[in-house]
Amino acid sequence: MKLSFRWYGDDDKVTLQNIRQIPGMYSIVTAVYDVPVGEVWSRETIAHLKKETEEAGLAFEVIESIPVHEDIKLGKPSREQYIANYCENIRRVAEAGIKCVCYNFMPVFDWTRTQLDHVLEDGSTTLVYYQDQVDKVNPLESEGDLTLPGWDSSYTREELKQVVSEYNSMSEEDLWNNLKYFLEKIIPVAAECGINMAIHEDDPCWSIFGLPRIITDEKNLDRFLKLVDDPHNGITLCTGSLGCSNQNDVVKMAAKYAAMGRVHFVHARNVKVLEDNKGFEERAHLSKCGSLDMFAILKALHDNGFDGYVRPDHGRMIWGETGRAGYGLYDRALGATYLNGLWEAIEKTSK
Repeated sequence: MKLSFRWYGDDDKVTLQNIRQIPGMYSIVTAVYDVPVGEVWSRETIAHLKKETEEAGLAFEVIESIPVHEDIKLGKPSREQYIANYCENIRRVAEAGIKCVCYNFMPVFDWTRTQLDHVLEDGSTTLVYYQDQVDKVNPLESEGDLTLPGWDSSYTREELKQVVSEYNSMSEEDLWNNLKYFLEKIIPVAAECGINMAIHEDDPCWSIFGLPRIITDEKNLDRFLKLVDDPHNGITLCTGSLGCSNQNDVVKMAAKYAAMGRVHFVHARNVKVLEDNKGFEERAHLSKCGSLDMFAILKALHDNGFDGYVRPDHGRMIWGETGRAGYGLYDRALGATYLNGLWEAIEKTSK
């Protein structure tokens, strides 16, 4: 396991020196954040990120993410140029030593939560998704505030309505076809460059507002991997995105896809799944704090040959820390140490 940590660049309140001091930390997970989606990243900016990371004593090997332009997902004629730009970005990050690129194919919303500062019993705050709150927001009918945490704030109200309307006219099969077209273009480039592409599951893993969402469960992940059956075409196993549905056996999926050599990246996050499909709350990484058996998930990965990148995913805000919700230092550092300890224990018991 290569322990890694998300870093949002020079503006991140969590510094590279902070991250370097976490025991067992190996790699930074970052991206270029000041270029519009679909455009080509400059080599100078990529080189700057690499230099900063390596001077801090950390590896520069994972990009999260190179965003996929909506025109690619919608299958518009303009997708050709955006795909060409995407391939060029793959080549450029490969030149800088990147080994893995995480991305997603979620329509409109990368992730959806209803609150970023829900107070838990211990006084910490966390990200939550409550279905009854989501049901009160309708992007096509509401004239009020259409936003929920995690939504792309660059859309105006009318632009958001327009893009949601375009997706509502698509079927899941249309989205599958557009994903296949995209993969057939980028995976050969990734293979030539020695980069593993790791798709992230939809977060949460079900349809919202009638939008097609397809990277949601074992059946669909099986289908995804067969679209372009190449070892460079793999997944980011996000325990929280999959685990927020009781229908997903995350331990089984970890074992299955690790054995296939198709798990290239892991987001390790614990969630408490609420009864009657009412939603979920993000919790501390310890197994007993949520609904997921983190030890069993890591053991399934280990026992089936996984040796890739793992990062502690969203953390709570604890000890009075403020900043980017889910991406504070303290709880993610605790999570990293917990995951590292689990992995060491698994290794010892496996000998």
